[in-house]
Amino acid sequence: MKRILVCEDEDVIRDFVVINLQRAGYTVVDVNSGEKALQVYDEQDGDFDIALLDITLPGMDGFTVCKRLRERSSTMGIIFLSARTQEMDKVSGLMLGADDYVTKPFSPSEVVARVDAVYRRVSMMAGISRASAVIESGPFVLNLKSRTLSKNGEPIELTQVEYQIMELLMKNRGIALERARILGEIWGNQVYSDVKIVDVNIRRLRIKVEDEPSAPVYIQTVWGFGYKWGLE
Repeated sequence: MKRILVCEDEDVIRDFVVINLQRAGYTVVDVNSGEKALQVYDEQDGDFDIALLDITLPGMDGFTVCKRLRERSSTMGIIFLSARTQEMDKVSGLMLGADDYVTKPFSPSEVVARVDAVYRRVSMMAGISRASAVIESGPFVLNLKSRTLSKNGEPIELTQVEYQIMELLMKNRGIALERARILGEIWGNQVYSDVKIVDVNIRRLRIKVEDEPSAPVYIQTVWGFGYKWGLE
């Protein structure tokens, strides 16, 4: 069953989102504060595929809720719904572990399409256990069965988006991948997202996998084009 936690303090917007997600086949639990979102998540043992979070909430803001949820689950999908359009707000949300960012006002079809795209990734992670191969590159081992990454035998905790980017890069070792291709492969061509979301996730990945993130060796930038995995 497709379960979503919606955290939005404006009743009209929350009802609008809930109704459209229910029509799209999702089971929705809605709350109006960050504190309640974490309480419900814990009470229901984290039985949610996706969380939709407003940023400006009474009390605990959406950024804090995102951080707390990410501490509880690296695989849950998280999408921000916000009236904030500043680039820094988007980057901050993505750096905290969110998968996508939808700016208000938004249409029902846009919200459902973004949720569908994230849900497909979450479902793929849950059902991929039939795979058994691993990809080895330098000190890294990417396990396609457990969908985990280790470096020198030490596990690196990844969100589901970060894992998919690593898988795409490591399967195309030495090949320059255009930002638009990464966007399409990970977020889906049918969903509009700014290619900036690729850059932010790469930045977050470098913090986790590089010895020196400011001088990346493994995830290399191909200037004016995209990125490539630097090890053969």
